[in-house]
Order: sequence, then structure tokens, then C-alpha cells
Amino acid sequence: MDKLRLKFSKTGRAVYISHLDLMRTMQRVFSRGGVPLKYSEGFNPHAKISIILPLTVGTASLCEYMDFALTEDRDLAALPSELNPYMPEGIKALEAYQAPCKGAELRWLRLNGVMKGGKDAACYADFFAQSSILVQHRAKRGVRTDDIAPSIRLARFTDTAEGVEAELILHAQEPTVSPELMMAALGEDAPAYFRFTRLEAYKEDMRPFR
Repeated sequence: MDKLRLKFSKTGRAVYISHLDLMRTMQRVFSRGGVPLKYSEGFNPHAKISIILPLTVGTASLCEYMDFALTEDRDLAALPSELNPYMPEGIKALEAYQAPCKGAELRWLRLNGVMKGGKDAACYADFFAQSSILVQHRAKRGVRTDDIAPSIRLARFTDTAEGVEAELILHAQEPTVSPELMMAALGEDAPAYFRFTRLEAYKEDMRPFR
């Protein structure tokens, strides 16, 4: 079975699992659950799994996606219940299905988070309402400057007892805008602490990604 997709969540202590460790974890989970992953051929075979938009360490998500292939037909509806007993704390398989589209079609992410030790909600709302927001960041070919304003579809901020709550919809791929990049754009006004959770993923036209 090829072109399969697993939707899973990654919360709690699991947010500190790195991408490479997560890949190893998933391979062990499939092995212990008796679900045979397909491997590549050659001198150094590797499991045919790939995670779409790997998370930054410390970020939680309710909508992670892993593409994979199996060596035999399985009941995909039952797959999460077969895998979850072997998942580490904080990772939970939600559903498995035939992937209806390519991972590159994931274009937008909805996130919710809290920001502490910085400015108030009105300050952040005014800043991210600007028509142009330039930020420097490291890229594969060195440091570059990008305007991230066109890639922020929603930036809503609310003052709460816990800090400033933020609701964001950000472009996820080509170009990629992350909460970390937004905080970098704030410069000296950036909060001392922030944490975000991915809630939903969408295609370019804002239809839900699957």
C-alpha cells in the first residue's frame, strides 16, 4: 500500500522530541504494532516515511501529517488504534487514509499561542497590521531579508490574565512564515516567552488539508 497518510498530534512532553528522533520513534511504533513499513532498496534501505512540515522543537500540534507506505494491505480505519498503544506520551495517531493530495499542497496553518513578558495586544495588532514587515533570517544561502506581511492571513491578539493570546493563520510553504519569524520581526518588542500550537492545516484556497 503506497501513498498513505497518518494524521497525529504531538503535545505535552513530546514537543521536545526532535524531528530525527520522531522519525525513529515512528519506525519503532510501526514495528511494535506489527504494521510492516515498506523500505527502499539498495545498500542502505530506509523506511518510506516522511513528515510534512516538521515542527520546531517546543511547538505543539494537533494536525501533524506523515506519509508512508506499507508492504501489505491493512484496514486504515483501524490503524490508529493499532499504533497508539506503542506511542510515547504526548503523541497520538488520529486517522490514517489514502493521501488525496501531495504534501506540497499544504499552504496555510492556523495556530494559537500565548506571549508573555512583552507588549500588550494592541501593540502587536498594530505592528502586524502593517502593509510591509521586513525581517532578516538565516536561509540556505546565508542571511536574507523578506517581507512577511503578505504571508500573514490573520494575526489577532487578546490580552488575558496569562499574557497575550494570539490567533494566527500563516503561510506554511513557499514562502514559510513561522511564529518564530514573527517574533524576530518584533525586535526589541518581542515577548520574553511564547509558545504556539498548530490547530489546523489548509490548502491554498483555505480548504482543509488531508
